[in-house]
Amino acid sequence: MRDRVEPVDIQYEMQRSYIDYAMSVIVGRALPDVRDGLKPVHRKILY
Repeated sequence: MRDRVEPVDIQYEMQRSYIDYAMSVIVGRALPDVRDGLKPVHRKILY
């Protein structure tokens, strides 16, 4: 099986990739957990 390079629209790809990354950061780091109200960084410090 040969690797192929497929042309993509750079503007669309950058927008899609940025949105995916931004959402993962917001969900993973910026939003407090509903169980205890702490963000992940605060939980590391306390526990």
